[in-house]
Amino acid sequence: MLWSIIKIVLFIGLVAAASFAAIFLLEFEGGVRIVMVGQEFNLSPIMTVIALIVLVFGIWLILKLAGLLVAVLRFINGDETALSRHFDRNRQAKGYQALSEGLMALASGEGSLAMAKASKAEKYLRKPALTNLITAQAAEMSGNRRKAEEVYKRLLKNDKTRFVGVRGIMNQKLADGDTETALKLAQTAFSLKPRHEEVQDALLKLQAQAHDWAGARRTLHAKLKYGNLPRDVHKRRDAVLALSEARDILDEGKDIEAREASIEANRMSPDLVPAAVLAARGYIAQGSKWNAWRVIRKAWDAQPHPDLAAVFAEIEPSETPAARVKRFGKLLKIHPDHRETRLVKAELYIAADEFPAARRALGDLAEVDADARALTIMAAIERGEGAPDSIVKGWLARALSAPRGPQWVCEKCQHIHSEWVPACENCQSFDTLSWKSPPATEVSSSTGLEMLPLIIGAIEQGPDTAPEQKSDAPENVPDAEIVETEKSEETAK
Repeated sequence: MLWSIIKIVLFIGLVAAASFAAIFLLEFEGGVRIVMVGQEFNLSPIMTVIALIVLVFGIWLILKLAGLLVAVLRFINGDETALSRHFDRNRQAKGYQALSEGLMALASGEGSLAMAKASKAEKYLRKPALTNLITAQAAEMSGNRRKAEEVYKRLLKNDKTRFVGVRGIMNQKLADGDTETALKLAQTAFSLKPRHEEVQDALLKLQAQAHDWAGARRTLHAKLKYGNLPRDVHKRRDAVLALSEARDILDEGKDIEAREASIEANRMSPDLVPAAVLAARGYIAQGSKWNAWRVIRKAWDAQPHPDLAAVFAEIEPSETPAARVKRFGKLLKIHPDHRETRLVKAELYIAADEFPAARRALGDLAEVDADARALTIMAAIERGEGAPDSIVKGWLARALSAPRGPQWVCEKCQHIHSEWVPACENCQSFDTLSWKSPPATEVSSSTGLEMLPLIIGAIEQGPDTAPEQKSDAPENVPDAEIVETEKSEETAK
């Protein structure tokens, strides 16, 4: 507010001063006489002031025109001048406008328009580091991969854009399935920018596919070093790579080296079931049964698994079924109510011909959590207890159509694997397999599993679950069995 008042006062003062000066000049007597080339000019005081102002303006204008003439001559000669800078500013404005429009077109999915705008921006800016990248991405978006690869190769010539070019060509090779070339490009990109997380992941996946476990472990260490991987995840994945390396060494026949590598893998991640199995077998080969038991117990405590039970049985291969039931007691006490514990216990009792104990161990798994393994065990129990063939076949028929139970399933694509592998066989994702039940799928076929009851007889339940049992031959027992029963009665008479 105060500043506004001051400006108003100053303006009024200047107007008043100019007015007093004009009045003074009008009242001033005399003037200026100019004689030039025989001509005489008499100027009043106010006319003299106006003439001086016009003269100063004319001299300034002449100097500006002279400067413009010099600038034009220098511009024609190729030198940088204010005129050239003026045109350069106009070109830059048009170029950056085209560049921004190209980025907007790229973001909105208009590949052809983005390529046209990038070409226009290059014409005005002459900055290929900016425009080539937009051109390459727009070419990929519009399906012109040849153009994209051509632009990426141009980016390789500049040190500032070489990484972008290598990464772009690498992604193209990955899309084409050329993993060998993609691996070499990923290694080059990693050497240019070891901190880049996407390149780290791509290199790790390609090295795992190529079974370059040593290189994969170096890449994994780089991910930990640059903060792209938590320490606990690094420890487990390093164990996965060590286990994979051990399995390859074992395939080459180098038992001692494979044993040491498997033990190292188990030390890094005791809960990794395949590592525990391989390490336990290594200890068994050394005759160190206690170490084998220690490894299996730690892994079983993390997650009960049938492979752990199998290798635990290998510690004493020649023991009797009764002795095996007793020895397994220590292991099965860790998770007594776990599903795998109950299944293993039932299988052990079946092997020892203790079928009532097997039925108690199995409990209601065959009813409330049925899978092929539980139903098969139930069929074996019924057979061992002397149940009719129709009941045994009924359980087996259910087992054929039941889910298979826990398997190695990829967390990313849900692909099922028959055995553990470090990378998914379907999506190539690294360390994504977990032991769990896959998503349920319905089996439907007019001539498939639904026809089994008609082929082998209707499904019957055991004596504990059947609502009624007739003393005569059951309706669902095959005719051949009824005839056999009648022959047995006649022989007895």
